[in-house]
Amino acid sequence: MSFIKTTEQDSAYNHLEKMSITEVLTHINTEDKTVPLAVERALPQIELVVQQVVEKLKKGGRLFYMGAGTSGRMGILDASECPPTFGVDNNLVIGIIAGGDQAIRNAVENAEDHPQQGWLDLLQFQINNNDIVIGIAASGTTPYVIEALKKCKEHQITTACITSNAASPLTLVANYPIEVVVGPELISGSSRMKAGTAQKLVLNMISTTTMIQLGKVKGNKMVDMKMTNAKLIQRGIQIISSTLNISTAEATELLDQHQTVRQAIEHYKS
Repeated sequence: MSFIKTTEQDSAYNHLEKMSITEVLTHINTEDKTVPLAVERALPQIELVVQQVVEKLKKGGRLFYMGAGTSGRMGILDASECPPTFGVDNNLVIGIIAGGDQAIRNAVENAEDHPQQGWLDLLQFQINNNDIVIGIAASGTTPYVIEALKKCKEHQITTACITSNAASPLTLVANYPIEVVVGPELISGSSRMKAGTAQKLVLNMISTTTMIQLGKVKGNKMVDMKMTNAKLIQRGIQIISSTLNISTAEATELLDQHQTVRQAIEHYKS
């Protein structure tokens, strides 16, 4: 299959600046509706990746996301949500962005073009073959990510990728590629739009399904969540109350005693 960078193809819409707000919003919405369908077509690939992630994490390994720009930020966002949502260690799911933490808020010039830096960034975490690395790049051509995955391959470290271009250079170096081909963007080349949305959906799938497989969800409840604010404390009380069919007062007392939803439920009249 020849490599066609659909993320850089011309938009199906022209003269955007002449359109009304309603027209622009309608066209964006029309394009966004196609993204879940593109993700659906990639479900078999996503499943293979989740199987690998679960296997690695069950054996004590870690999950790394790495990317540049929007792709890097998406990985960091998903990684940062895992500890509070599922109560896992901060170092179980790790997001790395080209250019370092300053690139989360501000673009770092040429950071994605440094072929050696991605591997050097992974080495800072003592990366090893117990871990799995998912490279994220809408274009599938980001040197920072591609070369890092190549080095991973040399060191027998399992890799996967998320890209929006079929048969891209990134796809060819990843052990388990995920290709979500969303087509041209409304603004030509602006892969922060549909491609970024696709990345968010796929990352949600990977982390959520993995955590369910690791036993971090009971029924459909976040029993291991970290209750770091009043809203989450109330949610925890409600989960305990509904699960055990007890009053809010009793649930509050249990939570105060055991500090976590899981412990409160498991130790109730045990």
